[in-house]
Amino acid sequence: MKARAFTYVRARSLEEAVTRFGEADGEASYISGGQSLVPALALRLQAPAVIIDLAGIATLRGVMLEDGALRIGALTRHADVLTHPLIGAHAPLLREAAPHVAHPAIRNRGTIGGNIALADPASEFPAMLLAIDARVEIFGPAGFRQVPADDYFLDLYQTAAEPGEIVTAILVPPAPPGTVIAMDELARRRGDYAMVGAGLQGRFSTDRTVEALRIAFFSVGATPVRAKGAETAVIGNALDAVAIAKAQRALDDDLDPMDDEEVPAAMRRHLARVLLGRLLQRMRDKT
Repeated sequence: MKARAFTYVRARSLEEAVTRFGEADGEASYISGGQSLVPALALRLQAPAVIIDLAGIATLRGVMLEDGALRIGALTRHADVLTHPLIGAHAPLLREAAPHVAHPAIRNRGTIGGNIALADPASEFPAMLLAIDARVEIFGPAGFRQVPADDYFLDLYQTAAEPGEIVTAILVPPAPPGTVIAMDELARRRGDYAMVGAGLQGRFSTDRTVEALRIAFFSVGATPVRAKGAETAVIGNALDAVAIAKAQRALDDDLDPMDDEEVPAAMRRHLARVLLGRLLQRMRDKT
């Protein structure tokens, strides 16, 4: 199947992109790396009359420390997340997740902005944004605004970005010294969508008590999910077997996994408990 005919626009500024989107009267889509949109066009799951290419907008590029936060431009490719020294130093959980994103060919084209804008609940980066307490910068007709990741993912492929708005950057509070991370996923084959995945970021005191911890799962519902009950179960405690078991039990209230023929909800919940146990033990071993 071929894509429906469309008008192609290569925008040179955010203002031009938003204006052209508005002129299309709701019949437009933005494109950056195209790793999700192009297959959707080919299958006619989407058929916009106008496609606005953001790849030529210079302000969407670059990774830098700015105003106390790590700014990751929306056009930063997945492959760059894996190798950029600033991301490795200040957002190590993103670097840890990058090798799990699809395959090298996709990582060399796909962008983190496109990934976050799509908000696939089975994707790695959206959950990692929750775990690292990131903010999403958005540009639209009213200018720039920032949305905490906790408030950005609203429902299946639905976000706080309004139609016509553009994800311009990811803003990350730099990981403080002593930050400990752990990330992994359970998938049938490397590169497949995970049956369950999670990312954890935390800090420990000198006596190995958990001082802070954020836990986020993906592939367990319509959005990435913070496991706040599991976080509460271990914060302020030593990360021993009792605390880990308590955190695993807390997932019964934290998660409401989807049910499908390939991975029943009960199996997905069991895998989440197993994965959380492994990741917490991994964090404990690093302290």
